[in-house]
Amino acid sequence: MVKQRPDGWWYPWIFVGMFMVVLSVNAAMLYFSTSTFNGLETRHAYEEGNSYNALIAAEEKQKTLGWSVQLGAESAQTTADAANGPRLVRLSLTIKDKNGAPIEGMEAQLQIRRPTLEGYDQSVTLDPVSPGFYARTVELAMPGQWEIRLMARHGQDSYRLRDRIDVR
Repeated sequence: MVKQRPDGWWYPWIFVGMFMVVLSVNAAMLYFSTSTFNGLETRHAYEEGNSYNALIAAEEKQKTLGWSVQLGAESAQTTADAANGPRLVRLSLTIKDKNGAPIEGMEAQLQIRRPTLEGYDQSVTLDPVSPGFYARTVELAMPGQWEIRLMARHGQDSYRLRDRIDVR
C-alpha cells in the first residue's frame, strides 16, 4: 500500500524558495556593487585632507570678492544625432564684480567630468567673447549628467565653482 503525503507537505518549501530568492537577489546586488563604479572621487585623498583648512580659507576669501558668476550650458547641435552619440555643448560664463561691472581679462579654466564613468574627462579654457562673458563649444562623448569645475583667475583673485549640467 502506497502511503499518501499529508496535506500541506509542501509548505516548508515555500520558505526555502523565498530564502533562495532573497539570497539570489543579494548575490546579484553584491556582484554589481563590486564590479561597477568604484566610488573613488579623488586619487590623492590624504593630500587633499591635509590642505582642507587652506581650501576653507580660499572659500572665505572668495565670498569677500562679491563676484556674481553664472555658468551656462546649451546645446550647440542643429541636427538630431544617434541616441547615445557625442553632443556639442556651448559652455558660457558671465562674471561681474560686486558693483555689477563685467570683469575683463579673466582666465577661465573648466574641468568637465563624467561622474559615473572614467575616461571622458577633459579640460578646456573659455575664450573671451565680450567684457565679462566667456564661452567655448565642446564635444561631450554622450548625453547625461556632467560635472563642471570652474577655476577663474583675475590677477591674484581666484574663483572656484562646481556645478552639474544635464546634456540631452
